[in-house]
Amino acid sequence: MFRNQYDTDVTTWSPAGRLHQVEYAMEAVKQGSAAIGLRSKTHVVLATVNKASSELSSYQKKLVKLDDHIGIAMAGLTADGRVLSRYMRSECINHKFIYESPLPVGRLVIQVADKAQVCTQRSWRRPYGVGLLTAGLDEAGPHLYQNCPSGNYFEYQAFAIGSRSQAAKTYLEKKFESFMECSREELIRHSLFAVKESLQEEELSNSNCSVAVVGIDENFHILDPETLQIFIDGLEERKEDEADSQKPDDAQTSSPMRGTEDSPGDGAAPMES
Repeated sequence: MFRNQYDTDVTTWSPAGRLHQVEYAMEAVKQGSAAIGLRSKTHVVLATVNKASSELSSYQKKLVKLDDHIGIAMAGLTADGRVLSRYMRSECINHKFIYESPLPVGRLVIQVADKAQVCTQRSWRRPYGVGLLTAGLDEAGPHLYQNCPSGNYFEYQAFAIGSRSQAAKTYLEKKFESFMECSREELIRHSLFAVKESLQEEELSNSNCSVAVVGIDENFHILDPETLQIFIDGLEERKEDEADSQKPDDAQTSSPMRGTEDSPGDGAAPMES
C-alpha cells in the first residue's frame, strides 16, 4: 500500500499515471460496512449493514433523508458522509425555494461529484473517504446512482459498496433482470437477501441492518424496526417452505431403482485387496 514519494500529495502523479491518495480514499470506502441499492420501475430500495465499534456503543447512522423524493446510503468514513449529506440537503432546499420544484436526482449527483473532484486537485485538501448510493424519484422515474471519492458517478440498476460487498454483488448480478418488474415488497426482500449475503455467518436481524424506500406516491423513509422484522421473518418462512418442497424431490432422486443394481462379478473389475 505504501508508494513512498508518490503518495505524499493528492496532486502528485505516479509514473504509472495514478493518484495514490485518491486510491487510498476509495480503499476507505471498501473498509466501511456494506450499503446496497436496487431499483424497479416504481421504487428504489437502499439497505445498509449496521455495525457498532463496540458492544457498548450504538451504530453509525448510514441512511439519510435529503428530501421527500431523495435519500442516500453511505459506506466509508461517516463523518465525511455527514458533511456531504448536509451539502446535498441544502442544495435540495435551495432549489425548491427558488424554482418551487424538487431538485432532479441526476443534477444533485453531478454537483456532489464536482465537489468531490475539486478535492483531487487541491494540495491543501484531501479526498472524501466515503462512497454514496443516491436513491431518488423525479419526472424521469426512479434512479440509483453511486458517487466515488474520485469524483466519478455512475447510474445502476443495482449495486453494493463497502466491505464484503462482493457477495451481495454476486447475488444482485444473478437476480437483477427481474428487478424491473418487482413490486415494492419483493424489492425489499431482494435487498435483505443481498444484506444477508454480505453478513455471511452473522444472523440477519432488525438490529444489524436498515432499509429505506422511495417510490411513486411514496416519500423517502426508513422502515421502522417492527416492519423490518416482519420482512425478515418472511424470509425465514420462505426459506423453510423451499427446504420442505425440495425434500420429496431429493428422496425420489436418491432412492435406487430395483433390479438395476449390478451383482458381484457381472462385468465389474475385482477390487484389489
